Amino acid sequence: MTSLALLLTGFSIFSAITLALTHFRTGNYQGQPMARGMGLILLLALSGLQLAHFAWLYLDQAWVATLPYRMTLFAVAPAFFLFSQPLLSPQSPARMRPALLWHAAPVLASPLLPDNAALPLAFIVGAGYLLWLARSLHALRNERANFHLEMILLGGVFAIAIGVSVMGLAQAMLPEKLFFSLYAIAIGAAFLLVQTTLELRPQLSAEVSEAVQAAYASSTLTNVDCETVLARLEALVRTDRIYEDPELSLPRLAAQLELSTHQLSELMNTRLGKGFSRYLRELRVAAAKAMLCDEPSASVLSVGLSVGFTSQSNFYEAFREIEGTTPGQYRKLNLKVQPAG
Repeated sequence: MTSLALLLTGFSIFSAITLALTHFRTGNYQGQPMARGMGLILLLALSGLQLAHFAWLYLDQAWVATLPYRMTLFAVAPAFFLFSQPLLSPQSPARMRPALLWHAAPVLASPLLPDNAALPLAFIVGAGYLLWLARSLHALRNERANFHLEMILLGGVFAIAIGVSVMGLAQAMLPEKLFFSLYAIAIGAAFLLVQTTLELRPQLSAEVSEAVQAAYASSTLTNVDCETVLARLEALVRTDRIYEDPELSLPRLAAQLELSTHQLSELMNTRLGKGFSRYLRELRVAAAKAMLCDEPSASVLSVGLSVGFTSQSNFYEAFREIEGTTPGQYRKLNLKVQPAG
């Protein structure tokens, strides 16, 4: 048990660094600076907890009994809430900022709590935040078809969090180091599930945010000729190859179609079954597939840049997400055989 816990503490810290450098780039959280900032704080808090678990389980250093550990423990649930809320709620950031102090209250109050009550209370607070998350996810039940596998994996994270909350309430009845071993394993398992989810769908945060806007908004398409707009969109794709513009965004495309951003987002989600981010990546990958085979002398990077991707890493992420392989491997398997002269 302890060996597994130590292994997963190391994995958690490595995973946190990887996520901070790859997933939490500004481009993945356009218009969501609070979600990105709180996501980074959440990674830092979980890494701090795992370092304390390692010190206790391997070095017998009782960092888990210190005030910094207690405050970090109380910070995890509010940080997760403030990371999730901008993605799962249509509220504007300006309306959410006044509530920040309320969510800081558990962290600020934690030094005043009796030692024997601190850990159970931290997990009671966490359970409250989990109930909010369950309610928010339930509101998106009509969007589950678009995120079926991702919901299963993130449901695993939710189950782990519930299990940890129950363990936290019973912590005093468990053997000395067993609780912290189990807690370290739970954090490591959650990191593993999150990494798997993001490997399958790197732009998940943007797609969830778009789906939320469509789910919460009342219909904005009452006076819109959807068939005509979809035909114009198809023409922009086929004739103008708008996806090749690396600066193409939802507002810019909406302006070309003479729609609002909410109207275009709702149209795509309801009529095409996908958000703008996914739609754009699929167009670019489809164009890249043709170029990889039709222009065998072109480098993989030049192909990616030609169809609108801004970097090799973005190209590889999107291609692997949609095709399940890398552009280079796809080219090798599908390159057209040139007829002999």
